[in-house]
Amino acid sequence: MTNVSEKAGTKGFYKVSMLQCIGFGSGDLAQNLIYQTISMYLLFFYTNVYGLDPAVTAVMFLIVRIIDVIWDPLVGTFVDRHNPGLGKYRSYLILGGIPLTGFAILCFWNGFSGSLLYAYITYVGLSMCYTLVNVPYGALNASLTRDTSQITKLTSVRMFMANLGGLAVSAGVPIVIALLACQKELPVETALFMGLGSLPAFIFMPMVPMIKKAVGKKGMFYIFLSVAIFGMAMLYCITKFLDMQQYMWLIYIAQFIKSTGVIVATGYMWALIPEVISFGEYTHGKRISGIVNALTGIFYKAGMALGGVIPGFVLAWTGYIAAPEQASGLPVNSGAWLNAMLIYAVVGFALLVFCFFECKERVVMDAKESENVRVSDLWKEFFRNRPLRVIALFFITAFAMMSVGNAAGAYYMNELQQQTPLAQEGILWLVAVIPAILLVVAMYIISKYELDDKRIDEINRAIEERHGKD
Repeated sequence: MTNVSEKAGTKGFYKVSMLQCIGFGSGDLAQNLIYQTISMYLLFFYTNVYGLDPAVTAVMFLIVRIIDVIWDPLVGTFVDRHNPGLGKYRSYLILGGIPLTGFAILCFWNGFSGSLLYAYITYVGLSMCYTLVNVPYGALNASLTRDTSQITKLTSVRMFMANLGGLAVSAGVPIVIALLACQKELPVETALFMGLGSLPAFIFMPMVPMIKKAVGKKGMFYIFLSVAIFGMAMLYCITKFLDMQQYMWLIYIAQFIKSTGVIVATGYMWALIPEVISFGEYTHGKRISGIVNALTGIFYKAGMALGGVIPGFVLAWTGYIAAPEQASGLPVNSGAWLNAMLIYAVVGFALLVFCFFECKERVVMDAKESENVRVSDLWKEFFRNRPLRVIALFFITAFAMMSVGNAAGAYYMNELQQQTPLAQEGILWLVAVIPAILLVVAMYIISKYELDDKRIDEINRAIEERHGKD
């Protein structure tokens, strides 16, 4: 069957150039410079630099996510209802990117050390501005083309660049902070372990279209989720039964295997969002991209909430105590943390600007449809769109898994030997056992997804034929 994207002039099935792919991917790279820093290091900053109790921090993370549940649908509805002059979706890369940059920097300022109120204000502000950028950015994906092969191409480049941002944060932040703090010994082991969480993307994400073609969408999820679980089992057994310092090379291998599975499986899930948007348009006639991305935002933030609460409470329950500075691989110099975030946030904003100039919406709802969008459409869409419900549950488990594992990594590599046996076991559960359990649940959820590529192509062609008759 001839790929519809190859038919010149086929409305909606646009081809995307590599520069457009890179431009679109730079938006996710930008957001990951902030999101990954928050996900991996904010809990560590709050407990070891800012001076908050882990349990108090866990409650704060939960409350911020509850606020998101209210805020996200408002943003999604607003985005779908309005058409700013700079672009229906890309406008917010600039309008939301400016305050997002400011709040990201303020989150790592220690001027009000120990103040819970300041932590709430800055973290809530950061989260709200992140939504203001992330929801329309997610909708931008579905507005560039309907073609599933082109969306896979976009997603592959996007995930490659997102993980470039993840690598810059995971491996870069420990080194940058140590250099800014003038620390004599750089935390190389920490940087290497955390960096391995993103490195497999550069090997496997370019292979995603070929892998998906060979084994199918579900088969690809099953394979890589299983690989991730195997890597987590290795990580637990090596740490539990062998000398961690003597067998560090085995730990690196286990981390690489785990990360390979996590990156491919969770990276490709973003390609499913345009599919459920098209399914909704096919069944009820509205292409409400902002609403759908607000919904996925709610559920991945629900996963982040779960993943943010679990580490804090596990650390508190197992008696974790922040180690003194000389025992920590990560410096606790507050000025170094602030300056590091300043660098990452400013670079991130520059990348958002690049994304703005390289992407332009081409598949969006018309003005009449935009005027009729309501907040209630969010939950109507959720209940009438079964594939969307499956994706929502997958997002919860996947982001809970990533949030737990990311937050635990900084403690695992920096202070494990300084803690009591119970606290060590708790950190190890956060690194390996709890994420593995969540991935088993995720594997069951994705088995219920019903839209294969053939079905999606049929749906998109039917939609374009319908528009042609109109």
